[in-house]
Amino acid sequence: MAPVPIGIVGCGAITQVQHLPNLSALKDLFSVEMVCDISPSLAQTVAQEFHVPHHTDDWRALLAADLDAVLLCHTDPKTEIAVAAFEAGKHVFIEKPICFSLQEADRIIAARQAAGTVGLAGYMKVYDPAFEAAAHAAADMAAIRFVQIHHLHTNNSHHLAHFRLHRTDDLPADAVEQTRAARAAAVREAIGDVPADVQSAFGHLAGSMIHDIYGLRAIMGVPERVASTEIWYNGWGVSTMLAYANGARCAATWVELKAVRDFKETLEVCGDDRRVLLSYPTGFSRGILSTLEIQTLDEAGEAITHRPAIAWEGPFVRELKHFHACITEGAQPRTPLEEARCDIALIIDIIKAYTDR
Repeated sequence: MAPVPIGIVGCGAITQVQHLPNLSALKDLFSVEMVCDISPSLAQTVAQEFHVPHHTDDWRALLAADLDAVLLCHTDPKTEIAVAAFEAGKHVFIEKPICFSLQEADRIIAARQAAGTVGLAGYMKVYDPAFEAAAHAAADMAAIRFVQIHHLHTNNSHHLAHFRLHRTDDLPADAVEQTRAARAAAVREAIGDVPADVQSAFGHLAGSMIHDIYGLRAIMGVPERVASTEIWYNGWGVSTMLAYANGARCAATWVELKAVRDFKETLEVCGDDRRVLLSYPTGFSRGILSTLEIQTLDEAGEAITHRPAIAWEGPFVRELKHFHACITEGAQPRTPLEEARCDIALIIDIIKAYTDR
């Protein structure tokens, strides 16, 4: 079978650090034919670096090209290009977040359904072997009582410094302003006119804590309600308490510690008979495995801790392989856009629990 011809919109950090290196390694599955960025020089440089035959600064030209699939990694919001990509008959992989508002989500989903093509949300942690093992262990619990998410973020520059990252200084001012205005409109559509700190918190939930939110949904389902939310540190800190129909609670915190290089992101699931602790590395890492601990009691009632071996294949690679299987084999998307809408709704509800109280 010939590789699937694919194009990429957005040549920034996640494209350079993860997607293009991984697509290059998966050249039997995908053939990257074109990259696009609003910076002409960045599109050209990245194309040369990764031996991509075509580049452009116009996403419409990319969608008009002879491509079966597109990967959307550009600056949010991605809604306009996502809808246009489906209307062009493409299979579409949308990096998180797929959008900000429920109205945007509905437009994207409607376009996908009309096209009948694959739509995949870029939720790479679901494809992490350690997450899969954690979800399996949680599913075997007698009863889940408490879940804790602990996300200590740090400035991405600490992690990106380890990579040879191409940057640009030729972004068209009008394109930058159009993106800024579109983002502001999308956020306003999602949560209304709110103070700057609340807008900041919403951005961190949608852009970073979204990983924790979709992983939580995969294990616990959709919560019954948001019990409370706190926003502090000018929007750089968010804590929320989620309530589930079975009586369980999840306490989730995201906070940015700008000058601390030690990134920490954990998911802890506690039940009557075991405790599962999953720890992730930053998404801007390669070859660093997530870790998993499962704490139980042995037959004598003594505490034991099991640390399963984690497969070396990275979640970004597994995610791309799954995208290929959806396109070529008709596999059902594990992270469909329709389910990603639930995460957009929850983020909005988390914010409203703060603004409406």
